[in-house]
Amino acid sequence: MGKPRVFVARVIPEEGLALIRETCDADIWPAELPPARQELLSRVRGVEGILSLLTDAIDAEVMDAAGPQLRVISNLAVGVDNIDLDEATRRKIPVGHTPGVLTETTADLAFALMLAAARRIVEGARYVQAGRWKTWGPMLLLGQDVAGAALGIIGFGRIGKAVARRARGFDMRILYYDPYCREDPAAQELGAQCVDLETLLRESDFITIHVPLTPQTRHMIDDRAFSLMKPTAVLVNTARGPIVDPEALYRALKDHRIFAAALDVTEPEPLPADSPLLTLDNLIVVPHIGSASVATRGKMARMAAENLLAGLRGERLPYCANPQVYEAGMPSA
Repeated sequence: MGKPRVFVARVIPEEGLALIRETCDADIWPAELPPARQELLSRVRGVEGILSLLTDAIDAEVMDAAGPQLRVISNLAVGVDNIDLDEATRRKIPVGHTPGVLTETTADLAFALMLAAARRIVEGARYVQAGRWKTWGPMLLLGQDVAGAALGIIGFGRIGKAVARRARGFDMRILYYDPYCREDPAAQELGAQCVDLETLLRESDFITIHVPLTPQTRHMIDDRAFSLMKPTAVLVNTARGPIVDPEALYRALKDHRIFAAALDVTEPEPLPADSPLLTLDNLIVVPHIGSASVATRGKMARMAAENLLAGLRGERLPYCANPQVYEAGMPSA
């Protein structure tokens, strides 16, 4: 019996790729950019497994192109908003993801972006590189203090709690909003207070976003949300780009309705080079590097490979985003 055919939508760290090459007939997309739509539809034809990235839209059309022998979809990400999860579940195709592993790494970046935006670090570096630094000045690049400030965390899951742990070291007042706000032992230990979203927006000096992208969270940070924020507020988004309305963000920053923002994710993604947002000095944008440490990306690759191989063997995925596929028995092997 031959090895199962799989499509891997990008070169991933060797910790995962070696496992896949060893046991599968793997077609690995070699380019830096993701496969174009028609290329993706062509490459998945006849495969039993797909290892996708968040840049790959895996919907009914892709599943149809793969064919009825498709057993598993493994996503190299925590979120699965690039996959039609309902359609995969309807077809009894388990979908893997990589939860937990990137919590601390993403929290590190969120806090780094918060510090960088507050103290205008990127703007200061550009100032020096442009040859504009002539002397020390008492009014030069004044920023916002982080220590002792109020931090509002939207979404109090793993990453939100990890950011709160870091905030304790800065003696910050911690507020959080979560759709499932309830008595949380972790919140009590961290001294975090659950509030409604409007209160969080009004009272926070720093606001950091850690909710998944859903119809309810799309553009939840809009013109009205910005109107509630302090003019000294700093917004950080390391979750998903469409949670923040980009046009509203531009207006808020340009008109100095908030002090600054820092984004690891954007709408659209990547952000076009001619985007008006990139003309603003009070905005930092980095290219979706929340989980981009050597150790974390290696662990993610291994988890994605383990999900893929378990699905090919007809076993339960160790990290499954739609466990309801198992309710009526295992997918056919």
